[in-house]
Amino acid sequence: MAVKICGMTGPDAVDAAVNAGAVYGGLVFHPKSPRFVTLEQARMLAERMRGRLKIVALIADMDDAGIDAVVKGARPDFLQLHGNEAVKRTAEIRRRFGLPVIKALPVAEASDLDAVAGYEEFADMLMFDARPPKGAERAGGHGAAFDWKLLAGRSFTRPWFLAGGLTPDNVARAIALSGAGLVDVSSGVESAPGIKDAARIAAFINATKSPAPAST
Repeated sequence: MAVKICGMTGPDAVDAAVNAGAVYGGLVFHPKSPRFVTLEQARMLAERMRGRLKIVALIADMDDAGIDAVVKGARPDFLQLHGNEAVKRTAEIRRRFGLPVIKALPVAEASDLDAVAGYEEFADMLMFDARPPKGAERAGGHGAAFDWKLLAGRSFTRPWFLAGGLTPDNVARAIALSGAGLVDVSSGVESAPGIKDAARIAAFINATKSPAPAST
């Protein structure tokens, strides 16, 4: 089970994620998120992460100039597309910037998974996140979950993350119900919006090691 701690905003969060055994660390470049980091902050955090975590830059409907600045500034290992990027745009970004792409897809009901097939050809990994509340200004980081059983028994051609509303208390059950092999958490390991808590990070990762029975 590989864990991604998203929304790093300070060096203590990076160290806590590394010490707890996380594999991926996320930097958020969405200005309306409480976890937003500037390019200068991102550069510093990325250097602290490099070689210790796989660096993921989260962007949402960003233009090429913005992505170029992120790529040059943070030198991420992955680009996470967390907006309304169409299949064609996803393919363009991957080709233009030469980095593996994680495409996040919002899920509220089974029919939302119909879009997966189009992205599988071009995205290197997928992420299933809860559909944001109506009127929300950003696609993720709301602490909302969806019905994890919608993913049970499904197979995809790409590795995929489960995201949305995960906490140290529910992640074991979420893994058991969904069959996830990768999980992503942000607000669920925070003491306040944008402030990661080392104890909650450790508890979250420990909980992923002993999934609960799927029947619960």
